[in-house]
Amino acid sequence: MGKSFVIAVFFCCFCFFQSSAFGRGGTTMTLVVSSPAFANKQSIPVRYTCEGEDISPPLQFTGVPEGTASLALIVDDPDAPDPAAPKMTWVHWLLYNLPPDTSGLPEAVTSFPPGTELGTNDFGRTRYGGPCPPIGEHRYRFKLYALDTMLPDLGRPDKETLLHAMDGHILEQALLIGLYQKRGND
Repeated sequence: MGKSFVIAVFFCCFCFFQSSAFGRGGTTMTLVVSSPAFANKQSIPVRYTCEGEDISPPLQFTGVPEGTASLALIVDDPDAPDPAAPKMTWVHWLLYNLPPDTSGLPEAVTSFPPGTELGTNDFGRTRYGGPCPPIGEHRYRFKLYALDTMLPDLGRPDKETLLHAMDGHILEQALLIGLYQKRGND
């Protein structure tokens, strides 16, 4: 193995890591969704579930990339109905066309930033529906998307319709996972 082979391998590795570490335009990927109510991969407090007040948790958004025209938020449970044998992903909340300067959402939000549109969750409503797993501990994914466009008015879209509209427009995405198991539900 010659010196040029080692240099070529190094160059290929450098290019690979550069492309995976940077988004469009060479900016560092830093989009983050977090909550002061629970840490990533930790339990969601009862107050934000069907066993509590069933209100939305406070969320914080940071690191929105340059060129973002809007944000979208999808909250879902990939473990429905039973984490030992999941059969579907249950959608808890859909928001889109949040302004890119939105720094988060307050607890129990009912008034959204101007332009924000709501989608229909699997409870058949547009408001947040908290965790209410029938069995076992479930994961709840709070997925934040930075989009390069404002989406058209989709009415009250379901998750698939929203994802289809977002296709090709996602600059970056972030994930916060909360866990929940109903009390006395093993």
